Amino acid sequence: MSGAKAAALALVAGLLHTAAFAPTGAWWLQIAALALLFAVAEAATPRRAALAGALFGFGWLASGLWWLHISMHQFGGIPWVAAALAVGLLAAFLSGYYALALGLAARWIAPGRRRVLAFVPAWLLAELARATWFSGFPWIASGYAHSVGPLAGWAPWVGVYGICALAALAAAGLVWLRRGTLAWAVPALLIPLAGLLLPQEFTTSTGRLAVSLVQPSIPQDQKFDPERFSANLETLAGLIESARGRVVITPESVVPLPLAELDRATLERLSRPERPALLGTFLGNEHDGFINSVVALGSDYHYGKHHLLPFGEFIPPGFGWFVHAMNIPLDDQARGDHQRPWAVAGQRLRPLICYEDLFGEDVVQSSVSDSGPLAATMFVNVSNLAWFGTVMIQDQHLQFSQMRAREFQRPVVRSTNTGATAVVDHRGLVTARLPPLVRGVLEAEVEGRTGTTPYARWLAALGLWPLWGLALLALLGLRRAAS
Repeated sequence: MSGAKAAALALVAGLLHTAAFAPTGAWWLQIAALALLFAVAEAATPRRAALAGALFGFGWLASGLWWLHISMHQFGGIPWVAAALAVGLLAAFLSGYYALALGLAARWIAPGRRRVLAFVPAWLLAELARATWFSGFPWIASGYAHSVGPLAGWAPWVGVYGICALAALAAAGLVWLRRGTLAWAVPALLIPLAGLLLPQEFTTSTGRLAVSLVQPSIPQDQKFDPERFSANLETLAGLIESARGRVVITPESVVPLPLAELDRATLERLSRPERPALLGTFLGNEHDGFINSVVALGSDYHYGKHHLLPFGEFIPPGFGWFVHAMNIPLDDQARGDHQRPWAVAGQRLRPLICYEDLFGEDVVQSSVSDSGPLAATMFVNVSNLAWFGTVMIQDQHLQFSQMRAREFQRPVVRSTNTGATAVVDHRGLVTARLPPLVRGVLEAEVEGRTGTTPYARWLAALGLWPLWGLALLALLGLRRAAS
């Protein structure tokens, strides 16, 4: 295969990989796209294998994260060319993980079926590195494509990154199947499918809770406009007053200023003793830093976001000029340190603000039933995705909530500004959802759960280190066998 053809195939495979994620639900396409990448790199030189990994990663991540352009250009005032270049540079940087992984595997293992096998742990290492290094940015990690489909049965056992490895093994199996190497292909395809036979029920019901999930649908260009503030608060108050649930959940930063600056009359109108509300706002002060928070009105409970978004909520060293150019309100925030769930109406609700729900390893202690007051019966994600439009971003984020629900067998309720406001049950199924850009309140009955999945048990004890260790041992073992 010529170098140009191999490069083109790798780039196309990356674009196809993006198409496997929400809203399509085409989980099989993720495996097929990865198999195409492995086939391209199977007999390539180490340099060309690394190039294939880079082009695949660039095609995948540039097309899967393109919506970042909206926040920078439309709301940040960055010229569209510069915003597009910034997204491209981010995709190029992140694709370096996959270039390094495939390049090293090709350098260590000679062309052939063993090299294809080596691509499996190499792929897992690349996914783990992207998820953890430099604060981590695992958006549309390959395992999330399997929030639905046969590999989803592995979620309560090995989590999303274990599924990354199993999907890579299935992709290797397709390459071997095409080569006629059935002795290798059959086990590689059957092991991932074994998730269909694994036990799935590890939690029990703690009763049902009627929740009201508020979706104000305030356009992002009006959210921080001082002239619109009173009207937006009036909209929010009307939605809370119309809610019928036992508990009301509002989106992230629905009150886009420090809570201390809100007048008492407005607070009293938003707070209803018979119907507690979780309000998205900011705590802290200018000296100590402002914290993206949710506050339970009428009680002393609050939760502060701990895992902050680079460039949007904290400024990496050396990038102050870029972040300040976008004029993002409250762009350099402090981290919250109050992480326990909110005990209300017989349930324990664990908040997750925006993209915190990508980091199951950060919240796993809330998924272990013997964690006492830290043990949550359901997760609550509050987000404001209006920064990024409605195409792809909302469905992708909902897909991550589905994976968290499957991993820990806890329901996830989502209150967002413009979508996707939804309820995901403990099996990862979306049971209710408001359409995007619709102002309203989603009323739903949610069943809380208690208990501990195998994945939650070992993740709480050891973190992601078992996956790092297994991948490194497998790759070093294959290198030794090939030498």
